Amino acid sequence: MKQIINSLLDSDLYKFTMCQAVLELFPSAKVEYRFKNRGDQRFTPDFVEELKRQILLMSTISLSDTEYSWIKENIPFFKPSYLEYLKNYRFNPNEVEINLTNDNDLEISIKGSWHSTILWEVPLMALISELYFIMIDTNWRYSDGTAKFGWRYSDGTAKFGEKSRILGETNCIVADFGTRRRRSCIIQDSIIYFFKDEKEKGVFSGFIGTSNLYFAMKYNLKPIGTMAHEWVMGMSVLEGLRNSNYYALQNWVRVYNADLGIALTDTYGTPAFFRNFNVRLAKLYDGVRHDSGDAYKFTDAVVAHYKSLGIDPLSKTIVFSDGLNVQSVIAIKIYCENKIKASFGIGTHLTNDFEGSPALNMVIKLWSCEGVHVVKLGDGTGKTMGDVDAVRVAQWMFQDKPLDVSGYGD
Repeated sequence: MKQIINSLLDSDLYKFTMCQAVLELFPSAKVEYRFKNRGDQRFTPDFVEELKRQILLMSTISLSDTEYSWIKENIPFFKPSYLEYLKNYRFNPNEVEINLTNDNDLEISIKGSWHSTILWEVPLMALISELYFIMIDTNWRYSDGTAKFGWRYSDGTAKFGEKSRILGETNCIVADFGTRRRRSCIIQDSIIYFFKDEKEKGVFSGFIGTSNLYFAMKYNLKPIGTMAHEWVMGMSVLEGLRNSNYYALQNWVRVYNADLGIALTDTYGTPAFFRNFNVRLAKLYDGVRHDSGDAYKFTDAVVAHYKSLGIDPLSKTIVFSDGLNVQSVIAIKIYCENKIKASFGIGTHLTNDFEGSPALNMVIKLWSCEGVHVVKLGDGTGKTMGDVDAVRVAQWMFQDKPLDVSGYGD
């Protein structure tokens, strides 16, 4: 089988922005990431062996001169020292450990320096997904192995066109966030090519770009992204748990000044975020990102928080990115009108939307930093991740849940 991941830039912008921040502020930090399969799909020994081989092949990837020049010319907030770091960066397969469990699930951990291991998450998830739909779930493919979804304008056109037409008619502002759980690289390429063409025709003028740096470069699009949960989670150890949202936002400003001003809210639940999102930070940041919980209640809470600080909510933006599809985007956009600006990052619904062949529901999250467990709580249910005792402590601290100490002795 040919190599699946072929470019260092075939990943999301926020991994690179966090990598630069880690290098600048916490260059010696050591971390561990872990994989979690939220779905019921299972894997095989042959799959694991091929996954390991593909990971070894990733060690051959390096930043090309063309990629280096494009970053230098198009991403002004990346500093010269960081560009040199990326030029010399190589994936280290020794950082990744993979096993197949007794119930045929994947057990994956990534350990090492934070600045090095941080770049594994997105391409590794994309690799797992593409390999799964090559080796295990093959019902979506023709007998000759070509994708039913189509390359560019083949038989996927109707589905692409319907989505772009509806989103275009309703003037939604949308970016592609589909790298991590895409069906394949070629399918993501197809969608971005199509949407850019629709934008140029005036059909989908609200298509603003992609989180994927490789495709941003290939199609001359704006790369989209800021930070992810791991940045806040890391601060819980390196700075302090109770106010880790505050430290995450403050340290981000230290590195990026007024750039990349969308704050992620739900690492420990939005109420905990609001306690740290004071008037200075609320004015510094352009807006916030919603990634879990009820989008409508979240909108109301954000609008109320800005008003309580004397800030006009219509001067700020919410970026919605939680499992969106065309219908939910339109409904949320209508709800936000005359309240706050809204834009949308759509992932799996764009790059892995197949009837009868569901996408993998998986994540890779930070598990520990400097040997101390970290957690993500999120809003609502279903997205909590971390060591059970660390989760218990965080829920007690941020969500006022009882700290059950039964069984721990007198």
